[in-house]
Amino acid sequence: MNDETPLRPEDAVELNPTHHFRWEEPQQAHVLLYPEGIVKLNETAAAIIEAAIAAPTIDAAAKTIASRYGRDDLEPKIMNFLEDARAKGWIRVKS
Repeated sequence: MNDETPLRPEDAVELNPTHHFRWEEPQQAHVLLYPEGIVKLNETAAAIIEAAIAAPTIDAAAKTIASRYGRDDLEPKIMNFLEDARAKGWIRVKS
């Protein structure tokens, strides 16, 4: 799948191999570390990335997040965020 094809709920995603997702104690936040720098993530962004890279599909990640926050209307927002994350090179579709 190329980066032009929209993400689908049945896709599985992973971090870009050049990126590292972790908790940074000094910043009291999750961050993405990559060769060019660092991105400090807010709680929602961190929850989406963490769920998406751990789940077998984006749909499964969306269900996990919906359950955590008690909402069932989040899938479109999660898909939009993940599309942005892919455009920025943070994640990619697993091959």
